[in-house]
Amino acid sequence: MAKSAAIELKNITKTFGKVVANKNVSLTAYRGEILSILGENGSGKTTLMNMISGIYFPDEGQILVDGQEAVIASPKDAFKYKIGMIHQHFKLVDVFTAAENIVLGIEEGKYNLKESISKIREICDKYGFDLDPEKKIYTMSVSEKQTVEIVKVLYRGADILILDEPTAVLTPQEIQKLFAVLRRMREAGKSIIIITHKLNEVMELSDRVAVLRKGEYIGSVNTAETSESQLTEMMVGEKISLNINRSEPKDPKDRLIVENLECVNRMGVKVLSNVSFTAKSGEILGIAGIAGSGQRELLEAIAGLQKINSGDINYINPKTDVVENLKDKTPRQIRDLGVRLSFVPEDRLGMGLVANMDITDNMMLRSYKKGKSFLLQRKEPKNLAEKIIEDLSVVTPGVSTPVRQLSGGNIQKILVGREIAASPKLLMVAYPVRGLDINSSYTIFNLLNEQKERGVAVIFVGEDLDALIELCDRIMVIGSGRITGIVDGRTATKEELGVLMTKSVNESEVSNNG
Repeated sequence: MAKSAAIELKNITKTFGKVVANKNVSLTAYRGEILSILGENGSGKTTLMNMISGIYFPDEGQILVDGQEAVIASPKDAFKYKIGMIHQHFKLVDVFTAAENIVLGIEEGKYNLKESISKIREICDKYGFDLDPEKKIYTMSVSEKQTVEIVKVLYRGADILILDEPTAVLTPQEIQKLFAVLRRMREAGKSIIIITHKLNEVMELSDRVAVLRKGEYIGSVNTAETSESQLTEMMVGEKISLNINRSEPKDPKDRLIVENLECVNRMGVKVLSNVSFTAKSGEILGIAGIAGSGQRELLEAIAGLQKINSGDINYINPKTDVVENLKDKTPRQIRDLGVRLSFVPEDRLGMGLVANMDITDNMMLRSYKKGKSFLLQRKEPKNLAEKIIEDLSVVTPGVSTPVRQLSGGNIQKILVGREIAASPKLLMVAYPVRGLDINSSYTIFNLLNEQKERGVAVIFVGEDLDALIELCDRIMVIGSGRITGIVDGRTATKEELGVLMTKSVNESEVSNNG
């Protein structure tokens, strides 16, 4: 029996100034199916979904819901057509309960919270959600917050659900729970559209895959009849290798020794407790953990950006073999020793780049102190900017383009490329491929491998467990500010890492070197 079309896009075009985000895109999502949307960074995936959900309005073309033309000029209009979008960054009020967040903004006048909680529980029972409607948001895990967002759109009657990178910060066990829920929703006749960069999850979950390239619709294929390599070729336009050539560490030597590190944040909360490990030259040490487990604080403590309450961070200077205690040094002194931090946060412009400055000027942020006169020298930073643009395929009109005009993925490449260009001895990268397409991700992975082979000690904080396992020599798992285990990257499994990520603090026992 043929499935009915839930939503049809016909010749959709959207431009922003001279940039054509979508051009004559036509595709269909059916009821009772899970459709994945794939494409490189800047291919127009999110723009297209934002038009379906009412955030943008198309310049040309039609949107049909159940065969009837729909005018969707706002998210409120989208809900009228039973369309709901679950964004990657949650839109919840922390001090409210799950139920209060779910009904917020949709109940007119007085409402009965008890009845709302009862309805929420019915939805949870129907699809298999594990959610306490009376639990406060600030006490929830990332997975629970995502559940609230999904239940919120279901509560509003959504039959067409759009999820943007839904597995980005979930453990393998949480991902499987989410997939089970999405399959139940599909069986109930929902139309589910997922934006993702994880090809293995696309192959496991979706029924069909639609591919965009440079704003244009390339085509769709049945998932059972395709492969990861074919999908990659459709996205990029040519065959590319999806292998990380992990080499054995050559003559690894201790480069960083962290002992009994403890840190307390400004709120008086202990964010790192009894953290001890060693990072070696010529290896990639991965760090896995649920979001907010202390990864950021650990890297910032090493870089001199986080106050250390007790413990030691000893850096063995490869030029002199002298042991330097980083705890007593300023961030600039630590950088001058060859320790570099590239942290890619949710707000990519929040760590080290200035939005209104062009790419060349942003290169100068790391080099201006080296000038020997009061006049700033632009030649070397400009050459560096041009090299990064070429090596990392940064999409930009030129080095004079303000960073704020670039896509998030291209900003990310500049962040990582700038730190690698400084020839570090210890390179710390956090979430360097967050939100990047598959081609760009493997470019970054290969750059990190090149640093490893040059004898750099690389510390890599990642969200994608498949990438951690494929790239890293050792993987350290952190939970609630403590190390819960250090495993061999060549033999580790996602399930093993998932268990360590959720391990209770009391069970946390590991040797210094793992």
